[in-house]
Amino acid sequence: MKGQKVSVDRELCYGSAECVHRAPAVFEFVDGFGVVRPGHERTGDAPEVLEAAEKCPSQAISITDASAAPPRTSAPDRP
Repeated sequence: MKGQKVSVDRELCYGSAECVHRAPAVFEFVDGFGVVRPGHERTGDAPEVLEAAEKCPSQAISITDASAAPPRTSAPDRP
């Protein structure tokens, strides 16, 4: 089942290109950093993407449940 979301944290990535080497259809190298190719954000359950996340030396690749609600960043306004 596809649907796990994959992302790369540019604050953590230091440009080893391991992700591009392991899953070139999903990741690319832009301005010295690994990024997820447009349209491939929900491929986090693919074996090569899981391997790329596991082998990323800077641990910059995250795989999350795409159906999970995003975390709230602030309390709602109350009257």
